[in-house]
Amino acid sequence: MIRDIDELEERLARPSPALVDYIRQLEGDLLVLGAGGKMGPSLVALACNASRTSGATKTVTAVSRFGDERLRSRLEAAGAATISLDLLEPGALEQLPDAANVIYMVATKFGTSGNEYLTWAQNAYLPGLVGQRFAESRVVAFSSGNVYPLVPVAGGGCKESDPVGPVGEYGQSVLGRERLFEYAAHRYGTRSLFLRLNYAVELRYGTLVDIAQAIREGTPIDLAMGHMNVIWQGDANEVALRSLALTDAPPEVLNVTGPETVSVRRVASLLAERLGREAVLVGEEEPTALLSNAGKAHALFGYPSVTLEQMIDWVAHWVAAGAQTHGIPTKFSVRSGEF
Repeated sequence: MIRDIDELEERLARPSPALVDYIRQLEGDLLVLGAGGKMGPSLVALACNASRTSGATKTVTAVSRFGDERLRSRLEAAGAATISLDLLEPGALEQLPDAANVIYMVATKFGTSGNEYLTWAQNAYLPGLVGQRFAESRVVAFSSGNVYPLVPVAGGGCKESDPVGPVGEYGQSVLGRERLFEYAAHRYGTRSLFLRLNYAVELRYGTLVDIAQAIREGTPIDLAMGHMNVIWQGDANEVALRSLALTDAPPEVLNVTGPETVSVRRVASLLAERLGREAVLVGEEEPTALLSNAGKAHALFGYPSVTLEQMIDWVAHWVAAGAQTHGIPTKFSVRSGEF
């Protein structure tokens, strides 16, 4: 089991031999925009570890507003250069160094309702500027499975070639992000890839953490969104870095998640068993859910290194111990698209 935050951070940032080999061959330095979010710090540390292990001399630069100086210090200790910057400020992008490789992680999801203007600025306006500023770079842009509509559970989830149909303004603005990078590809030749992710899990945040905490606290679990996809955050970040090889103009698209269609009822039962509690389940499963088929990513990069069963075991142990979480629910059960 993962016993504390230090062990968790090490596990999230442990590069596979395949990633080490890829970073060794990758040309140019790496710039991570929006590195201060839930996934950014571990992606930066993963890239630094892979570069160091490979013997490469790449500069990994993490860009964020860095409201928490402890996070900035931790990333610098991991080997990254850091820049504190609000990318929406006029002229901010011109202050950034050129980089052959860019990971775009800037996003707004929670608090969308009532702040739609900021959501669209972060999720669509800024990507258009980034696509122009880094027209000579390879750009992997984090997107979301929320660009897809709710689909029948029995269908195995949306493939990259399926029509988009986002529900709610968050999903619409994420599709806007893709469209603006697509514009940059046609206008400036920017090579990019959209990483349609749902849902990344670690022990401080994620759908499995939400369910485990609800069980521990006796809070009802709504079964309406009765099925989902999950992937260990470290595996998702590894795919993001290795996907730099796939960027193109027009952009490529890649679904990133685990191989299973996960039953919320079943996961709740397994977590309840490990926690020694009863799960309070309410409602019934709707016939549709937000689901993605990541077969293309699995064919390219292999199956995730951390299985669903491992994630369930780790999350149950972490939550039972009362260990630290980010305190941000995923709201995975929301079907209206309002976050």
